[in-house]
Amino acid sequence: MSREMSLIKEDIVNAKTALGIEFGSTRIKAVLIDSEHAPIASGSHEWENRLDNGVWTYTLEDIWTGLQDAYTNLAADVKAQYDVTLTNIGAIGFSAMMHGYMAFDKEGELLVPFRTWRNTMTGEAAEKLFTLFDYNIPQRWSIAHLYQAILNGEEHVKDIAYLTTLAGYIHWKMTGVKALGVGDASGMFPIDPKTKDYDQTMVDKFDALVEDKKFPWMLRDILPQVLVAGQSAGILTEEGAKLLDVSGNLQAGIPVCPAEGDAGTGMAATNSVKQRTGNVSAGTSVFAMVVLEKELSKAYPELDLVTTPDGSLVAMAHCNNCTSDLNAWVNIFKEFMQAMNLPVDMNQLFGTLYHKAMEGDKDCGGLMAYNYFSGEPVTGFEEGRPLFARKPDSKFNLANFMRSHLYSSLATLKIGMDILFKQEHVELDELMGHGGLFKTKGVGQSIMAAAANVPVTCMETAGEGGAWGIALLAAYMKDKEEGETLDAYLNNKVFAGQEGTKMNPDPADVAGFDEFIKGYVAGLPMEKAAVESMR
Repeated sequence: MSREMSLIKEDIVNAKTALGIEFGSTRIKAVLIDSEHAPIASGSHEWENRLDNGVWTYTLEDIWTGLQDAYTNLAADVKAQYDVTLTNIGAIGFSAMMHGYMAFDKEGELLVPFRTWRNTMTGEAAEKLFTLFDYNIPQRWSIAHLYQAILNGEEHVKDIAYLTTLAGYIHWKMTGVKALGVGDASGMFPIDPKTKDYDQTMVDKFDALVEDKKFPWMLRDILPQVLVAGQSAGILTEEGAKLLDVSGNLQAGIPVCPAEGDAGTGMAATNSVKQRTGNVSAGTSVFAMVVLEKELSKAYPELDLVTTPDGSLVAMAHCNNCTSDLNAWVNIFKEFMQAMNLPVDMNQLFGTLYHKAMEGDKDCGGLMAYNYFSGEPVTGFEEGRPLFARKPDSKFNLANFMRSHLYSSLATLKIGMDILFKQEHVELDELMGHGGLFKTKGVGQSIMAAAANVPVTCMETAGEGGAWGIALLAAYMKDKEEGETLDAYLNNKVFAGQEGTKMNPDPADVAGFDEFIKGYVAGLPMEKAAVESMR
């Protein structure tokens, strides 16, 4: 056995480990890390949400069988690799998709099926709360779901004793503690960055708004307690240990960190919790999270405000569409190569086309593309139609064609980020890039740098994503020194020595993208016409 293997085994036996489990929309993933924060074992479980009576949901059975399967697979991985039966762990953390609605009565029974973030049934409530709070309340937020249920006159509302998120529910069942990390809580109800707790002025406004309903609860009675990264959030109870590990090997008493949302764990996993940093995840959809130094001057419907796991305010621009249309065009070239009986290597094909785009005109030569496979709230679209357009005298060549689709994949995000940079004068030192768009070295990264006019860094390791991020938060709670901030812990103990590739924006690219965006915004009526006429 190599020394490294023996050291890892020692960490497992002596519980110098941390376990992170994250519920993503299609996969539940468990990652165990050692005392050096490196992933040493993992387990996962595939799952899918279901549309039940018009509601996107997962059943409680889906949740528990999925959690148990992911943990069982992790324990089996530990046994197979290190010949150790997992009985103790240094610390545990749970995270999940944010937002949504899980309402329980005083007996702990679920009152209505879990309403996930995917549901868009709370438009009226979200709009009224935006006006009441002067704060953007997206439809997926828990408070929008609660108020919509009140507006609908739903019978169950009077019986609510506890309202939480998926991560908060798991945490409660594991520890008996009704608490939530501030990042996940910030997707339930607005947070005051000064107190790192629910905004009391808005809590009072909401209580006054529903006073005439004579509910037996006030808002704070039913919301989880808010905790910040590093605080203790309880221990794994006997019941929790049995629920998590059906084999019965896992001991109770393990410290558990505050449960977090997938946005917060993504920030931890990309080392972007510090003010003036941010991260952008670009794949099927794209979102950017920018950690703010101060509050914005006003509310913008294009920007969600959430927080880092340690309570700094974060502006989030989220777009439904990113690489789907780009990938569809690459597939057309794949079909052409197959029709010509040419061998197809998809990595080479993507690389060739992406690099070709870099030869194009900085403004794409007058070509215009809209990548809207689905609706796009930032620009006011409920449905989308992928669209490519050009004038007869546009410079129509392969380089400009590919460049226009790369620009298009980030155009809507740029509209949201321009609000931050050009209207709110937010300053940013760097953005961490991760996701499929950044796989071809240097291309997506330089386009992103041009869109944001900010240096973009891509790390060699994106780690294990959110499950790794929540394991890091569990390790921070367990191992931090007196007064050590989360940012310092991540910088000095997790990411020290990990050099990413940094790319500064090219001024000519920035000017070209700005020119493209002018045409993009001016052409949005074309996209609207396409939606209306192509039924």
